[in-house]
Amino acid sequence: MDQPTSSRSGAPPLAERPLADDAVGLLAGLTTTRAIRRYQDEPIPEEILRDILFAATRGPSGSNRQPFRFMVLTSSPTAIAAKRLIGEAARALWGAKKTNDQYERGSGADPASPKSRMARTMQGYVDHFETVPCLILPCLVRYRAPSYAEGASIYPAVQNLLLAARALGYGGVITGFHGAVDAELKTLLGIPPEVFISCTVTLGKPVGNHGPVRRRPLQELVYADQWEAAPSWAVDPPGTRYTSAGPPRS
Repeated sequence: MDQPTSSRSGAPPLAERPLADDAVGLLAGLTTTRAIRRYQDEPIPEEILRDILFAATRGPSGSNRQPFRFMVLTSSPTAIAAKRLIGEAARALWGAKKTNDQYERGSGADPASPKSRMARTMQGYVDHFETVPCLILPCLVRYRAPSYAEGASIYPAVQNLLLAARALGYGGVITGFHGAVDAELKTLLGIPPEVFISCTVTLGKPVGNHGPVRRRPLQELVYADQWEAAPSWAVDPPGTRYTSAGPPRS
């Protein structure tokens, strides 16, 4: 069997190429991997895709059965058709959410507010979905009845994928826009009906940068011994930035 080759002329076959160097560092990557929805107009080289997907497939799964599969869609006619399907669904779903969640009211009426910035980013994302450099459909090949725990055998691999992209200068985001066209996608891509398409991931070279993510304070999220009792060591490191986002509070 012929060995797969690199997309770069004159480069050795990918089977002879070690993984690329990662200058980010594990903890830095974990704490600075943002959701990236804006991409430069350039393809992801095959050797980079190889490294990202290799890292994804190292993710853990129940009994190490590795039931995850990754459908990678870049620029083929089939890929273009799949992007169009999901893009149309994305625009419809975001339009409904923008109205229902009143993104253009309250603080959303202020162009400088986080809510308004998020709305603009999302609108641009769905409007240009068909042009994303790479679309990945992480799939779970079910070998038993659906269960509440089955996501543990696919989503860690998806997070590995996003962290590997971050390490190599790329970025991505998870969405669920495919759900509205699940049947059509499976027909187009030849995915068996029993396979669960767990999410979509778009990838590309970021427009903008990764950086420290904003979350709620550690003491609000980590408990010890009793519910809502934060341990004394649940203290955020210097420079931590916060967000007030989260589930509604009664």
